[in-house]
Amino acid sequence: MLKAKHKTGLVFFPAFDWAISPTHPEREERLLYTQDQVSEEGLFDIEGIKEFKPDLASIRDVRRVHFCVPDEWAVMTESHFISAGGAKTIGMAVMNKEVERGFALVRPPGHHAMRVVHGARGFCNVNIEAIMIEFLRAAYGIDKVAIVDTDCHHGDGTQDIYWHDPDTLFISIHQDGRTLYPGSGFVSELGGPNAAGTTVNIPLPPNTSEEGFLYTLKNMVLPILEDFKPDIIVNSAGQDNHYSDPITNMNFSAQGYAELTSLLKPDIAVLEGGYAIEGALPYVNVGIILAMAGIDYSRVKEPGYDPERIRQTQDVTRYIGKLGAKVMSLWQNREQTKSLLQKNKNFDERSRRVFYDTDNISETQREMIRICRDCGGTLRIDSASDRGYHVLCVHIPRKACNACKETGYQWYESANPGDFDMAFLQDRTADKYLIRNFKQ
Repeated sequence: MLKAKHKTGLVFFPAFDWAISPTHPEREERLLYTQDQVSEEGLFDIEGIKEFKPDLASIRDVRRVHFCVPDEWAVMTESHFISAGGAKTIGMAVMNKEVERGFALVRPPGHHAMRVVHGARGFCNVNIEAIMIEFLRAAYGIDKVAIVDTDCHHGDGTQDIYWHDPDTLFISIHQDGRTLYPGSGFVSELGGPNAAGTTVNIPLPPNTSEEGFLYTLKNMVLPILEDFKPDIIVNSAGQDNHYSDPITNMNFSAQGYAELTSLLKPDIAVLEGGYAIEGALPYVNVGIILAMAGIDYSRVKEPGYDPERIRQTQDVTRYIGKLGAKVMSLWQNREQTKSLLQKNKNFDERSRRVFYDTDNISETQREMIRICRDCGGTLRIDSASDRGYHVLCVHIPRKACNACKETGYQWYESANPGDFDMAFLQDRTADKYLIRNFKQ
């Protein structure tokens, strides 16, 4: 009888009642075929693989991460609360030592959801990994977290949430943003002035295969993780790098995903994208589960797998080698970059436009961060959407110094009803969330 080397927990939530449309690739079949495959292969008969049922995330859990405009129920369905709750459930199982590792196979996904949420973008409404992580920090005292996003699309929402957090390392391995949505995730995107270097983007060229992904992991991701020394590693386990995925241009395989997982050794994995519903996801997910459990995955192969046919070119290999040198140079010089970004400044500002492609909403943001050498800095976001809401969002980080906390409350309390429809305050030092609604 097979026995897991690492006791592994699984949560399934296909979200039968939620889909963008009946024929959209983000629908419940993404997980139904995987559930069937897991049962047919007898994975639940293996000693040490255990299934948990998802719990609901709470409004309070969401408010540690997001400013939902005008409120949570305007941008979330019950399925979003259960999907985030499934990630939270598996996180609790790992922290309570019921299992050594855990995989939340849940939908809807979340890594395109940013700190401010006016609607859905990239099939994502709220960021389920971030909601789980901030719950674990509040409940278990977790401090340093590394998120390794292996979805083919850049995890721009997770990057946005942790852009100013020096205690969260965000690494995204994705198809080059010049060739794929959301058009971001370049190596020059390093994080805000108080957290420069803790955002690491690795944009791989189209048609990268196992060779390129595993080279990236061994020569960039693992050395950076060793330097950072996180308390936990979370894998945003998108599977749309697969060679058969209908909306991407990469050449990864089920074997490659399993080997990547075996090398990465994530404490928690959370499903993100992956839209080859029948021909890839069941096999990729079985490979990932076996790898997390420490069980031989060498016989996991999807139909039609031919490593020679999907092998990357020498040009791709050379490109990734040069990219790796640049990524590691930026990581090794992160303190100098941080000093340059902070030099002679009290505040730093950036303006940007955010398009919610799923809901067809345009947002304009003006962001201000207090430059601070003692904490992540208090953050002020002036956000307006073409749906009519103009809001002020203030974030005080978990380990805010007194000066940053005082600045945050001043910003919140001085919000003028003539300028904003609503003002929000996220005070993570007290796990508190305040709202001023000027429309009432």
